[in-house]
Amino acid sequence: MADASDIPELPRPLRAPEPVIIVGMVAWLVATLAVWIGGWGGDRTLAVCLVGLAVGVLGTTIVLIQRAAVRRGDRTAQQGLD
Repeated sequence: MADASDIPELPRPLRAPEPVIIVGMVAWLVATLAVWIGGWGGDRTLAVCLVGLAVGVLGTTIVLIQRAAVRRGDRTAQQGLD
């Protein structure tokens, strides 16, 4: 079995959560606007789109809080965030 020090670290672009979060939030925003303006699907569909946006905001908040904790040097901070 390979030692942990033998495994190369992934490049920064492959570890970055920002592109995934941003693309997801933009997709939910487009869906929300399409449902709201176009009137497709009704109230339940609009609620699902708004929840999708809320999850994106929550994910962004968690990433930002964890990065701040890493910069402060907290012991409980997630490791590997630059």
